[in-house]
Amino acid sequence: MALIGLISDTHDNQDAVDKASKVFITKNVELILHAGDWIAPFTLMRLAKAGIPIIGVFGNNDGERKFMREVAAKNNVRLEEEIAVVEKYGLKIALIHGTSNIIVEALARSNMFDIVVYGHTHRRDLRRLGKTLLVNPGEACGYLTGEASIAILDTKTKSIEFIFLNA
Repeated sequence: MALIGLISDTHDNQDAVDKASKVFITKNVELILHAGDWIAPFTLMRLAKAGIPIIGVFGNNDGERKFMREVAAKNNVRLEEEIAVVEKYGLKIALIHGTSNIIVEALARSNMFDIVVYGHTHRRDLRRLGKTLLVNPGEACGYLTGEASIAILDTKTKSIEFIFLNA
């Protein structure tokens, strides 16, 4: 069994990044998936300080992409443009920011993936579409909903635990 930390829409909220890092470390997460809208390279560097491997994608609000790629490479973070395919722990996971709901749902309904992780909406979501688990960890920043959240994926049971950072 392995645990994967799911995070999205950090929007440069450094306090939230620190709280998320502590949760991921405490829970012994083995991998972090970031579904975009980091905003700036220093957010990526801060999350990388947790010492846990990270795979991430860009979101629609991410700037400094060239520099973000350089920072990611120096911090051993795999940073993809729009979508990352993660094959780990016997699962095939699609990681996407999710600016297009049609694409998010198509990925889930394609039966190509066990899990589709997305962000963008700033709202937690957990649904099963066919054989695929569709999950949005919500907004880590807490700016739009007032609820800063992340999620933990248990790879053995394919279950999700939502964790509130401002609780």
